[in-house]
Amino acid sequence: MKLYTISTTTGSVRVAASNAEIGDSKAWDITPLFASVLDVIRGGDPALEIIARHIEENSADLNLDEVSIMAPIPDPIRSVYCVGWNYLKHFKEGVGRRGSQEVELPQYPTFFTKSTRAVIGPHVPIPYDSGFSELWDYEAEVAVIIGRSGINITEQDAMSYVFGYTLANDVSARDVQRRHGGQWLKGKSMDGSCPLGPAIVTKDEISAVQDLTIRCNINGEIRQEARLTQLIFSIPRLIHDLSQAMTLLPGDILLTGTPDGVGFGRTPPVYLQPGDTMVVASDKLGQLVNVVGSDQKEMR
Repeated sequence: MKLYTISTTTGSVRVAASNAEIGDSKAWDITPLFASVLDVIRGGDPALEIIARHIEENSADLNLDEVSIMAPIPDPIRSVYCVGWNYLKHFKEGVGRRGSQEVELPQYPTFFTKSTRAVIGPHVPIPYDSGFSELWDYEAEVAVIIGRSGINITEQDAMSYVFGYTLANDVSARDVQRRHGGQWLKGKSMDGSCPLGPAIVTKDEISAVQDLTIRCNINGEIRQEARLTQLIFSIPRLIHDLSQAMTLLPGDILLTGTPDGVGFGRTPPVYLQPGDTMVVASDKLGQLVNVVGSDQKEMR
C-alpha cells in the first residue's frame, strides 16, 4: 500500500491511500478513517486492514495528478535520524576532501539528525541562500519509517519494527557541515533541506529492500546509482545500533545513507545552483523531484 499526505485545490490537507502501482494516479481519500499518516502508522496492521477493506468496498475518489503531494509525514514527531558514510565508495570519494574531518572508516554507524523544519514535500523549492553557503549538495537516500516503539532492538527482530519506506534527499551545505567542531547538524538542518516522498510504501510491498536501487539525477544527468546491498551497515544493523538505550517511536524517520556521486566528490566539485532540478528515484518508491529555488541572499 502507498500512503500520501496531499493538499487539494482548496488547500485542504487530506490523507490518501492507493494499492495501485507507483505512477498510477488513482487513490482513495481515507481522512474520515485516519486524520494523518502518523495515525495510520500508529495503528499498525489493523489500520492497514481497515484501509484495505475501504479500498475494496469503494471506488477511487482522488486523482493524484490533480492535487499537491506533500511529504508523507509533513510534521515529524521529532528530528529526522540520518547516517553518514554508509556506502564504501561514498566514503572513499571524500578522502582528502574533508579537511580537519579526515577519519578512518568507522566501525559503527555515524548517526546525525536533521531538524523537523528541514522536511518538505515533492516539488517544493529548496530555499537556497548563498549568504549562508555556496556549497549546497544533494544526497539521494532511502528512508525507513519506524512502525512501532522499541528499545535495544536486536538485528534479528529489527525488520519487524519497520512500517515502510520512502525517498529522501539529504541536501547539505558542505562548508557549514564541517565548521562546527565535527558536528554536522548545522550544515544539514537548513529549513527545506530534507525533501521526503512522494509516498510511504508499506514494507509488505518490498520483500527484499536490500535489492532496491537508489538513483539521483541533476538536470537530467545521472549522478548517483547504487543498490542497497552496498550499504556498509544494513537496515537491521542501523535499527539495532540506533535503538540501544534509546526508544524508537512509531513515525520515526531514518535515512540510510547516500551512495557515491555527490557534488563535492567530483573533480572539480560541482555544487547546486538556483534552477537545478534534482530527481531522486527508485523503481518501487517512485520519484522525488525538487528544484533549487532562487537565491535568498538579498532577503537576509
